[in-house]
Amino acid sequence: MTLAAATNEHLASVSNTLIYSSMAVYTLAFFAYIAEWLFGSRSKVARTAAALTADGARPAAGPAVAVRKGGGTAVLERPKVVVRSAAGARDVPDGPGAHGGDEQGDLYGRIAISLTVLAFLVELSGVIARAASVERAPWGNMYEFNITFSTVAVGVYLTLLALKKNVRWLGLFLITTVLLDLGLAVTVLYTASDQLVPALHSYWLYIHVSTAIFCGAVFYVGAVATILYLFKDSYENKLQAGGRPGGFARSVLERLPASASLDKFAYRINAAVFPLWTFTIIAGAIWAGDAWGRYWNWDPKETWSFITWIAYACYLHARATAGWKGRKAAYLALIAFGCWLFNYYGVNIFVSGKHSYAGV
Repeated sequence: MTLAAATNEHLASVSNTLIYSSMAVYTLAFFAYIAEWLFGSRSKVARTAAALTADGARPAAGPAVAVRKGGGTAVLERPKVVVRSAAGARDVPDGPGAHGGDEQGDLYGRIAISLTVLAFLVELSGVIARAASVERAPWGNMYEFNITFSTVAVGVYLTLLALKKNVRWLGLFLITTVLLDLGLAVTVLYTASDQLVPALHSYWLYIHVSTAIFCGAVFYVGAVATILYLFKDSYENKLQAGGRPGGFARSVLERLPASASLDKFAYRINAAVFPLWTFTIIAGAIWAGDAWGRYWNWDPKETWSFITWIAYACYLHARATAGWKGRKAAYLALIAFGCWLFNYYGVNIFVSGKHSYAGV
């Protein structure tokens, strides 16, 4: 074995160790997020219920969140009131977050964020080590795509936090699926370090695949917000109709942002990244022209990328159409993300085509 080959093999081993280490830290972060939600459940906030059952009265401002501290109280934060733009809409304040106004819950939440940052840095190091071991961009197969995708998804979340966006409620749901993604990567999708097929030896690999990974990560964040919006909207509707949701639903959903906030967040995320997804498809077509002499060949991957583009275009158009706002548009957003998932997992694993080199 040559020195270069031995070095690459060592780097591949280092990459694997770092990926497993990041999973361990993500697991600790997962338990910290769980603790934040558990301690937050002890607080009796219920601002959403109060806002919806006050005979339609609009709350002038969200009350401060009182936390227990040394037998007294202290102000932790003051939630904002979010108003829906639709006629006859309800005015609902955002929930306080997973900590629910509990000081100890907030502490565990901060610990969870710190662990998430550490796990992100460890996983990013693993991705970089993988790139060094293969001497190329680490996006040549599904294993490499998966570990990079989860890294970027966590990076998007941490960036939003750094920008002071109210997204800490996303942490538990994100880390849960990141652990599932990495578990799938290291067990089912793992592929030893290898060189690319000739068609992938192009600078377009860095342009096309990197934007596809970033778009997928952002679409994922939007999909999680959309799912939570559907649950929160149903919860608010039930309260407004005089119903009484179960204790678990009240404990969890009253701490999330208002459905209007979740809906707006998901829309802005999807709308912001849609032009980049358009560029991703165009870049792929140009790369196909360079590699195969044809810009478009209706390959399964190309076809489903275009279907995904159409689905998100329909969603964005629906948001601009009065009769398709709210839940109907949210269902379209989830269908669009489902198309993206099938384009990645379904096409790569079950469908043969020119992109089959990106398989397991």
